[in-house]
Amino acid sequence: MTTELTPTDASTIIPGPANPYQGDIARYWNAEARPVNLRLGDVDGLYHHHYGIGEIDHASLGTPEDSEYEKKLITELHRLESAQAEVLLDHLGPITADDTLVDAGCGRGGSSVMAHQRFGCKVEGVTLSSTQAEFGNRRARELGIDSHVHAQVCNMLDTPFEKGSIAASWNNESSMYVDLDDLMAEHSRFLRVGGRYVTITGCWNPKYGQPSKWVSQINAHFECNIHSRREYLRAMADNRLVPNAVIDLTAATLPYWELRATSSLVTGIEEAFIESYKDGSFQYLLIAADRV
Repeated sequence: MTTELTPTDASTIIPGPANPYQGDIARYWNAEARPVNLRLGDVDGLYHHHYGIGEIDHASLGTPEDSEYEKKLITELHRLESAQAEVLLDHLGPITADDTLVDAGCGRGGSSVMAHQRFGCKVEGVTLSSTQAEFGNRRARELGIDSHVHAQVCNMLDTPFEKGSIAASWNNESSMYVDLDDLMAEHSRFLRVGGRYVTITGCWNPKYGQPSKWVSQINAHFECNIHSRREYLRAMADNRLVPNAVIDLTAATLPYWELRATSSLVTGIEEAFIESYKDGSFQYLLIAADRV
């Protein structure tokens, strides 16, 4: 299926950006309509804004000479990105249908929908992009789950959620747009004691010395600021978030990038990801932490 964008709902309240950089990010994602995000989402209506993990199912692809090969390749890339979201959800801990979760930097809402489908709970998404929030809310209405899955235009560093009201929360490839100490402080504020925070993110490897040229290219491409692994762990420790799992997904994500680089959906950033993962200057990590 293909989902078309519609004008802003009259009821949507869009707060102004807290600073010029947030305004830049909002404009960037409001204008973003890359085929690599939309065509993958068209496979089954789950629209993600993250990458994939897992081995390629080469048997399902067939050969490049097959007239259906590109369609199969897109389906396989989407399977891998949904597999990434499943791994994140695996680490949220025990969730009940009465709980509320927060998807910080929710994009078009694919992970929010998957979380509700798995747990039956309420999921609140926040994004700086009104385009993404409208898209995600429309998909929730189409799926008949808008009473449980909702996105709003909101600064993830200053959310409306009450202190201690949230069972679990996550950032799925969105934490590179904010200061980590401010981000972890906000998650720590709205999470209940014993609640779980999970992030999956690319981060530069301190053992490399400094961010490599490939990491700099990724920063420039997405207008972001990639943090180091050390910075994540320090910000968590300073904000009552105690890691219970740190999982290196670098080897697991490389097949996704190598397959994507052969597709019609290339954006020009594939080489930077592939080479930085191979030379060790960039890592793809999952970190899960409990609020104490």
